[in-house]
Amino acid sequence: MSHAKGTNIVWHRPHVGRAERRAGRGHHSAVLWFTGLSGAGKSTVANLVDWRLHDRGIASYVLDGDNIRHGLNENLGFSAADRHENIRRIGEVAKLFVDAGVFAVTAFISPYRDDRDRVRHLLAADEFVEIHVDASLATCEERDPKGLYKKARAGEIKGFTGIDDPYEPPLAAELVLDANARDPEQLADEVVAYLDARGFLPKR
Repeated sequence: MSHAKGTNIVWHRPHVGRAERRAGRGHHSAVLWFTGLSGAGKSTVANLVDWRLHDRGIASYVLDGDNIRHGLNENLGFSAADRHENIRRIGEVAKLFVDAGVFAVTAFISPYRDDRDRVRHLLAADEFVEIHVDASLATCEERDPKGLYKKARAGEIKGFTGIDDPYEPPLAAELVLDANARDPEQLADEVVAYLDARGFLPKR
């Protein structure tokens, strides 16, 4: 997918920057990038983390793959090019949340390493936390909450991640959550404990 680039545009530096917004909120901001197969539990864990942060007075917002495709990315399909553009847009939106002093909690399959790495490179080293919700294909097919694996196996869905399109797991994720053995509540606690350990959240 090609993009026409605007001309005669100049970056406008705001009077209130990221540091001031973080100081006002009293906490760090970062992208929490949940990635994994369909049915791994990304959205469930992301929303549990969001609730835990909200309960502690931390500003956060969930950007969910399905929800985004109802609006911002409704014109995109699931080809490799469209998947790339989907993640590119989300990366730019997530960066705006970080600038605003908010934790952007994203839940996207985001199957390709290069796409995830491009988002990482938009941000500082302490502003991108890649979280692999690691559930095996067998586990995800057994759950199959949307019935998508069954349709993919039947040939009704083409280019489905894990079936006839690859999923490239992270090679050096900040967190790997064992979604085969642990329940979503435990996984959410693990994420918040990581943020506490990194000093991203104010002490209780």
